[in-house]
Amino acid sequence: MSDSTHRDPIARGGRVLVTGGAGFIGSHLCRRLLAEGCEVICFDNLLTGSMANIEPLLGEARFSFEHYDVTNYLYVDGPLDAILHFASPASPADFERLPIQILKVGSLGTHKTLGLAKAKQARFLLASTSECYGDPEVNPQPETYLGRVNPVGIRGVYDEAKRFAEAMTMAYHRHHGVDVRIVRIFNTFGPRMQIADGRAIPNFFTQALRGEDVTVYGDGSQTRSIQYVDDLIEGIWRLLNSNYVGPMNIGSQAEITMRELAETIIRITGSQSRIVEKPLPPDDPKVRRADNTLAREVLGWEPQVSPEDGLRRTAEYFAEALKAASAREESASG
Repeated sequence: MSDSTHRDPIARGGRVLVTGGAGFIGSHLCRRLLAEGCEVICFDNLLTGSMANIEPLLGEARFSFEHYDVTNYLYVDGPLDAILHFASPASPADFERLPIQILKVGSLGTHKTLGLAKAKQARFLLASTSECYGDPEVNPQPETYLGRVNPVGIRGVYDEAKRFAEAMTMAYHRHHGVDVRIVRIFNTFGPRMQIADGRAIPNFFTQALRGEDVTVYGDGSQTRSIQYVDDLIEGIWRLLNSNYVGPMNIGSQAEITMRELAETIIRITGSQSRIVEKPLPPDDPKVRRADNTLAREVLGWEPQVSPEDGLRRTAEYFAEALKAASAREESASG
């Protein structure tokens, strides 16, 4: 869906609020915005984000951080050119651990940030997800596919929170004229993922580097398309500065089975780990692959980093992160 009434692009020098800015993707986004000359205000309640992700930015004159839960009343002094709403736990491990928080940030948090965008006449970009497609009957998934989601299943708290957030974003766009963008993010990996995140790639790296059994669910034949975080950030930046409302998939079309992914990570790390199988979680999607035709045509975007290259870069991060975690544990016990 395009919008011919958009304001000038954010480009360089805008003042931008990033919610969830201390998270994995949010922290990469903050760095990119700073590199583009923006002033960045980062809000995060640190439920799943980490100060370590943004610590190098704290000395930057154009960066500020506030420890805040955006499901509460939201106020920012001064003008804003854009609000990027990335706050939300996103790991399947969080679906059982933090279900209410996920639903609240998708509903109340989206409501508060859209209200602020309306008041500031700021462009609003919603971080949505490929989870909106659920366990799809169409592969790859285009933006026109409406999905197959179980609203009362364990994954429903995240799927429906994001689907509701998309609906509210479009309601503010249509009813209040708020200038909005919606990005549907497909499986993304890279440095600054949490060691105990619970998603496949952090699990596989952590287990392989520790020499533990690497766990796949079911027989590992379910597929995902994986993209390196730098490619995602480039796509988000281009969407933010485009005149396309969305939703728009930003994801790789390089589809891989979970077993193949586990085998690749074991090979890259030089691990002697073996693969073991556990029961498949409820509603786990059998396939997930982005149709990124729209992003290619509208933004001129497609991934530049191969999955193999991205995984090698990420292996270095996890090796260092595990060493640091072991050192902290030794220090605490000593």
